[in-house]
Amino acid sequence: MKKFEIETSPKRQTFIEGWLAEDNELCDNLIELFESNESKHIIGESYTGLNKETKDSIDMVINPIDIENIDYKPVSNYMTHLNKCYWEYLKKYNMDNHLKDLHIGPFNIQKYNKGGHFKSWHSERMNMESSSRLFAWMTYLNTVNDGGETEFYYFDIKVKPIKGLTIIWPSEWTHLHKGSITNEIKYVITGWIHFPDNLKGV
Repeated sequence: MKKFEIETSPKRQTFIEGWLAEDNELCDNLIELFESNESKHIIGESYTGLNKETKDSIDMVINPIDIENIDYKPVSNYMTHLNKCYWEYLKKYNMDNHLKDLHIGPFNIQKYNKGGHFKSWHSERMNMESSSRLFAWMTYLNTVNDGGETEFYYFDIKVKPIKGLTIIWPSEWTHLHKGSITNEIKYVITGWIHFPDNLKGV
């Protein structure tokens, strides 16, 4: 068997797209919601379970039904922003007429204290439990000047945390990524877009 080189475009396609929110107050309100609900904070888990050597964060889980709660108004406002980003993503790749029935299950607001990060290379589809995930999304809620980048292994890309920046990318193994150590506090809101057979947000 002989390797056959497929001709590729000179411009490398990553399928990682980003948008900046026009209203930074959106981010401030989400951070305030997180900090004012300390009783709902949990230690962040990864697909391997609870292991601070793999993932060192404090999470607050948001369920879709929470969006209807007036106390979660900042999340409702955020979802309007995310929906615009998602449809822009689909339009760019000519998928807006094909992927209409996807869902968002439970997702997280996360806080990484100084020295915290998601330490291992991973994708958002790592086992059968997460097999229905099609896209991952994340918005940085504050700017981090010292560390905290999201590194994508195969593309040699480091995305700097900028307040209001939303990124969307495929959940597959091709997009292995991890978080760089941050020497400042870092806040994000993050989750997945699923096929409708799995709404657990695992």
